[in-house]
Amino acid sequence: MYTAEYVPPTLVVDSVIFQLIDGELNVLLIQRGADPFKDWWALPGGYCAAGETTQGAMARILERKGGITIKQLQHIEQLYTFDTVARDPRGHAVSVSYMGIGLDLAPQQGSHTQQPHFFPLSALPDLAYDHKDIIEYARTRLAAKLSYTNVIFALLPPTFTLTQVQAAYEAVLGRELDKRNFRKKFLSFDLIQETDEMLREGPHRPARLFRFKTNGLQHLTTRFD
Repeated sequence: MYTAEYVPPTLVVDSVIFQLIDGELNVLLIQRGADPFKDWWALPGGYCAAGETTQGAMARILERKGGITIKQLQHIEQLYTFDTVARDPRGHAVSVSYMGIGLDLAPQQGSHTQQPHFFPLSALPDLAYDHKDIIEYARTRLAAKLSYTNVIFALLPPTFTLTQVQAAYEAVLGRELDKRNFRKKFLSFDLIQETDEMLREGPHRPARLFRFKTNGLQHLTTRFD
């Protein structure tokens, strides 16, 4: 039975913001300006104020420190609550984390931003707190969502080739996929439609451009496994 004096933990909000850059999954980081972990890189995060929802805090902190607004995100969801007692050297802090996905995100520098920059997941710097674990959890969640939703739409432009779709899947999953099997399975979900446009990809003949039939998250009729 818990018998110590009750001291409520601090509530913080952290954001994992993904986008594809040069075919690789990248995450938004900021450089901390104060202790603990001064000058270390970290996820955009901060305290949730009294009377403020965690999503409201997420939007405020992301714009203030990371230079990105939630309106720029194609998809956003609450990720997980990280409550390890020793995750913050200042005391017990509970982090409600969010995952956001966008396209062509360019952080806007301001008087309160903290050097926001996108890093490829394959070349992350040393990270403050348990943020490496949070990022890995977010990537695992995103990879899992590919198997039962159309969340890949959030990483793609309005029109795209099938090669670009496969490349986006491979970037998230971290492995190559067989081209023929991938296209057969993906097209069976009936999520996209042809456009009248073509795109020349390198020296090859022009490729057909597609678009999603609807914008927004949908569950697949069968799993993509």
